[in-house]
Amino acid sequence: MQIYLLYGGQNAEHDLSIASAFAVIRAIYFKYYSVCPIYITQSGEWLRGATLHEPLPSAATLQLVAGDVAKFNENSPSVGVAIRPGELTVKDSIVFPVMHGQNAEDGTIQGLLQSLGVPYVGDGVLASAVGMDKIVSKMLFQQAGIPQAPYVPVLKAQWQATADKILARCEGSLLYPMYVKPANLGSSLGVSRVNDRASLIAAIEKAFEFASRVLVEQGIVAREIELGLLGDDTLKFTVPGEVLKKDNFVDHGAKQSRAALALDIPAQISAEVITRMQQYAQQAYAIMDGSGLARCDFFLTANGDVLLNEINTMPLFDQYAMYPQLWQKMGLNSGDLIEELIQLALKRFKRQRAQQNF
Repeated sequence: MQIYLLYGGQNAEHDLSIASAFAVIRAIYFKYYSVCPIYITQSGEWLRGATLHEPLPSAATLQLVAGDVAKFNENSPSVGVAIRPGELTVKDSIVFPVMHGQNAEDGTIQGLLQSLGVPYVGDGVLASAVGMDKIVSKMLFQQAGIPQAPYVPVLKAQWQATADKILARCEGSLLYPMYVKPANLGSSLGVSRVNDRASLIAAIEKAFEFASRVLVEQGIVAREIELGLLGDDTLKFTVPGEVLKKDNFVDHGAKQSRAALALDIPAQISAEVITRMQQYAQQAYAIMDGSGLARCDFFLTANGDVLLNEINTMPLFDQYAMYPQLWQKMGLNSGDLIEELIQLALKRFKRQRAQQNF
């Protein structure tokens, strides 16, 4: 079987996607699969690299430049051939979109692959879109009764028309410090921690540079605990992992140099807390129609409150990432993890095809 490995993309998480793609290439079982890299450049061009039958020596070789013949080079830019997305329809193939952020894991790529009628790894359109949108996901989880940090959604048109009312609403329902976030970006892009009205105004204005919808959220003093999940109707969970950080806020720059972040796996929390986290994760994943994989991020307060922060439907895969490390702790190495994801994708594709035959 051939795997189309889709990576890159037109967003600020482009380089993180390349790192994840390289990790997948190093782990995949080439005994059973060949890999055709499909690189989406920052300008939006789709380039098909040479088909791989063994791992590459470095992630740098995955950054392709356009040419007439696809070829990987160790000491110079590798060459890819320009293609159209509709060419990803080879028989006995599957697409693995190892893409993060906007125009990638937010349902856009998933919708394209769905319309092409090809099987693909990971969550579907709805789950991907909900997982990426902080406002929509919080509203859905709130309706389901899942505990979360208090929040106020802010739309740009409303802010421009009634900024004073929005500020009053934030200060009336939330306490400082607050966090201000663009609604649909990842890796802490445009996120600010604020302690007073002046910084709140500045942070909202800054967030609107990245998105037209903004979330203002109550700052929570808590431990940051993450669970990995895998499956569809039946879910498997990892042990919990804790992100240990010295600062109150890990910004985008810190996430880009994630080697400095310390992870505690397994996190030292009680079995009762783990059970609650699993229940909330399962409930949230079901309501967003998840199928495939996710990393579920929680806050755990000193008095034992568990709050769902977010669900990431395409977590990072490189050596510093929490998700693959959690599964390794469970005895599932990255090669086996990828194999399970492929089988889940094929199962979903077969089920969808059966449902289309009325």
